[in-house]
Amino acid sequence: MTDRLEGKVAFITGAGTGIGRDAAELFASEGARVVVAEIDPAAGAETEQRIRAAGGEALWVDTDVTEAGSVMAAVEKAVERFGRLDVLYNNAGGSTHIDGPVTEAPEEEFWRAIRLDLFGTFLVCKYGIPKLIEVGGGSVINTSSNVALMAVRGRDCYTAAKGGVASMTRSMAAEYAKHGIRVNAVAPGATRTPRVAKLADANEHVDRLVREGQLFGWCEPRDIALMALYLASDESRVTTGQILSVDSGATV
Repeated sequence: MTDRLEGKVAFITGAGTGIGRDAAELFASEGARVVVAEIDPAAGAETEQRIRAAGGEALWVDTDVTEAGSVMAAVEKAVERFGRLDVLYNNAGGSTHIDGPVTEAPEEEFWRAIRLDLFGTFLVCKYGIPKLIEVGGGSVINTSSNVALMAVRGRDCYTAAKGGVASMTRSMAAEYAKHGIRVNAVAPGATRTPRVAKLADANEHVDRLVREGQLFGWCEPRDIALMALYLASDESRVTTGQILSVDSGATV
């Protein structure tokens, strides 16, 4: 265990699986006390248990990022337990196979993507940033996507939501700098989370497209978590308003 996040409390949404779990475990190994903000009880409890078993401190809090009351309660429980918040990592989100071009995608899929990816980020920032202000500043890490930075066919709902996250990241960076708060976003490429890996393993075409489109092939969850660690740490003290691609060169 090292100390890049010693003394900090990190609130990570969607920390039950995939990138969120890797980030939660990595942050804890670097000295952070981690709030596992997760809607799936089994997954959230497992991440909490894994961190504790490794000697870290963690608290799973049942959190639905699309509901204001749930986010408010989760933030309050986090502060009640650990006394402060220093890092907000908006990791929860994702696309589905129902997405498509605007002329074909169901309207409900558009609103699902907006509600989860964009509105969920908005809510965590709305109720979490005041806690960062109370302690004199901190870091907000949002999750955009490489699809928000380049043209990708057939994913207009997800692209709209993640593009909104990128724009909101920049405006919040300008707004909250006076409070000592940095706001950045990570824009991952195709990442082999457990869910995505199952899809890729079952579909050779998907796997081949990613390997051809990303210069170093698939990203792994830890690749994204390592960028988030930098943004959470004081090493990024003058980095704000940035959309940082971790996409194996996809946007090149």
